[in-house]
Amino acid sequence: MSKVNMYFATGFEEVEALTVVDLLRRAKIEVDMVSVTGIKEVKGAHGITVKMDKVFDKADDDVDMLILPGGMPGTTNLAAHLGLETMIKTYNNRGKYIAAICAAPTIFGKMGLLKGKYATCYPGMEDGLTDAIVKYDPVVIDENIITSRGLGTAIDFALAIICELIDEDTANNLAKAIVYKL
Repeated sequence: MSKVNMYFATGFEEVEALTVVDLLRRAKIEVDMVSVTGIKEVKGAHGITVKMDKVFDKADDDVDMLILPGGMPGTTNLAAHLGLETMIKTYNNRGKYIAAICAAPTIFGKMGLLKGKYATCYPGMEDGLTDAIVKYDPVVIDENIITSRGLGTAIDFALAIICELIDEDTANNLAKAIVYKL
């Protein structure tokens, strides 16, 4: 069974984050919602507080993928967490999956991880995809890096992750089960 961590900071985009968590769990991927705030309750950009599974220091650091939701100031708060930055760089250097949606792909850009790679992000934030080849598809996958545009692409993003970690049939069956794009 695959296992992923999704990291939450104050001001995360609730729908992006929870849509992905929900769909991955439906696909039987183990997901830990991890707070970088030091406490288990994290308040989203729209005032919705969500209880996390773990705090950063207690989370498993050997998973199949790290996922970052967007939202503001959530993206800025994630980018400021030095432990998370180190982990993202380590995963990327090892060719392990890292994924981000909305504004969060700019975190990878600022770390220099997108040089010469295809990537996408929330419209208007493309300058943050430093040295990337910017695409405007709902989801862009380049080797171990998965990026997506925003709330409206959250289901596509989750299904792409399922394709990568499990297979396309599982993603297609889940899409049918949730009556997505029939």
